[in-house]
Amino acid sequence: MASPQLRRTGVSVPAQYAASKVPQITVYFWIIKILTTAMGEALADFLAFRYGPVPIGVIGTVAFVAALVLQFRVRKYMAWVYWFAVAMVAVFGTLCADGMHIVLHVPYTISTTFFGAGLAVIFVAWYAVEGTLSIHSIYTPRREAFYWLTVMATFALGTALGDLTAMTLGLGFLASGIMFTVFIAIPALAYWKLRMNAIFAFWFAYVLTRPLGASYADWLGVGHSHGGVGLGRGLVALILTVVIVGFVAYLAVTRKDVDPDEPGRVPHAARARHRR
Repeated sequence: MASPQLRRTGVSVPAQYAASKVPQITVYFWIIKILTTAMGEALADFLAFRYGPVPIGVIGTVAFVAALVLQFRVRKYMAWVYWFAVAMVAVFGTLCADGMHIVLHVPYTISTTFFGAGLAVIFVAWYAVEGTLSIHSIYTPRREAFYWLTVMATFALGTALGDLTAMTLGLGFLASGIMFTVFIAIPALAYWKLRMNAIFAFWFAYVLTRPLGASYADWLGVGHSHGGVGLGRGLVALILTVVIVGFVAYLAVTRKDVDPDEPGRVPHAARARHRR
């Protein structure tokens, strides 16, 4: 049964999809997104340096595929399933970008260009096939496939871009984090003040969350000799994981990131009447 919102748009929703497969874009979305980018960077680096990039790459790939299979099997957005998939994409994206540099010795300038071109191709194909890049339209299997392809490309691109500015350009992790913090404010300001296209502003900010979170994670994790705080990548990954679990648990209980018109969500007015 389609949600009232989807029926209003006149879109036919497949039987296997009860509602949208992605959360509503709230402040919680951006907080958890940045936290997962930082966690993925810290965890992937910690495991790769300790056990080697190749075996961890294999394990990371298996976990990534399993998370996406689970995400595609559910019929609607579920906080635990969705954010687990995002977290595994964060780890996988880091392994891909770092693997190209460490294992294949590809410079960050080339990998950044490669992943940027790949993202552009996905965007062009998605728009050509579906006529929209809006994440509010993720209620068919094909659109969900395009969405996750885009998410994977943004994580890999962001990882390479962050390492490019921090190491190749010599800015360091903290300076890179501050720079991307400034950059991510641009689409927000442009959207509110200049009425920038909402879809463009969203994906602009989405790409930047990766190098922003990864830069701060690296700064917190690496030693003083590399310009970092020296907490250790493992500890940083653990702390971030605990915080992420707390936020996702809150959303799973309150459902603040679910469309009020979707099945299973009690409208605010109805809840107020029930309390009275």
